[in-house]
Amino acid sequence: MSAALLAINWEPELRGVLTVILGTVAFMGSVYMILGTNIGARLGFLVALCGLAGWMALMGGIWWIYGIGLKGADPAWVQVPGRTVIQDADDLYQAGVLENRLQLSDVAVPADINDVVYDGFVSEEWRVLGESEPAFGQAAASATVFLEEEDALEPGSFKVTNVFEIGGEAYPKIFGQDALDQIAFFHKPYYTVVEVSPYIPLRTEPGRAPSAPEVDPTQEAQYVYMLRDLGSRREPAALITIGSTIVFLALAWMLHRRDRFVAENLARKAELPVG
Repeated sequence: MSAALLAINWEPELRGVLTVILGTVAFMGSVYMILGTNIGARLGFLVALCGLAGWMALMGGIWWIYGIGLKGADPAWVQVPGRTVIQDADDLYQAGVLENRLQLSDVAVPADINDVVYDGFVSEEWRVLGESEPAFGQAAASATVFLEEEDALEPGSFKVTNVFEIGGEAYPKIFGQDALDQIAFFHKPYYTVVEVSPYIPLRTEPGRAPSAPEVDPTQEAQYVYMLRDLGSRREPAALITIGSTIVFLALAWMLHRRDRFVAENLARKAELPVG
């Protein structure tokens, strides 16, 4: 048997299938065999299956609480199709990022355009993230990847100047309290806009260290529009827990119902006349 397993060790899928089969026969099969020889095949099967479902419910509950075990997709920023990289401030309204069109007709200096855009985000209640917040660096890293994929800017040729976000609120809330949000399983869409400003092209001279990069005041900022996918890390564990709990309760009810029938039959048998 060991030689056969070593011969297929190079095939991970086949090895995994055999591992599951052997584990099922060795562990669950042995428990069912012991129960079947003591209390009968049908009752032993119900007891073994009920115990397995209860154990899976406990295991799934621990996975669900701590986010371990069988996990789903992790949270990540994803592209908004066709509107990820916005290279003109006026396109923020056309792309649906801002609800109101920016008044840019009388503004000619790129630095002033950037200020108008900043005020537009703030007026529509977008949150401005500070550079010290973890979400700032995470969003900036994802935006850098999207800019490189779209060939909008070269790596190291821009600076992330602002990060705006809106949405993401969980609902429903009990009495509107943030402290009582244990049943707030749903979330509003969580959007993030990363503003990047191009650097002035550096001129390197042999034998001298390159100068520190500076933001080019003659170029407008560009914007990366992203949607925060909250992922489904605990979804598989939740499905295992809920499904196993339902199976466990159903089997426990069947065992309880059988015990009642047995007790009634024994009581009826005791009342029968002897002889």
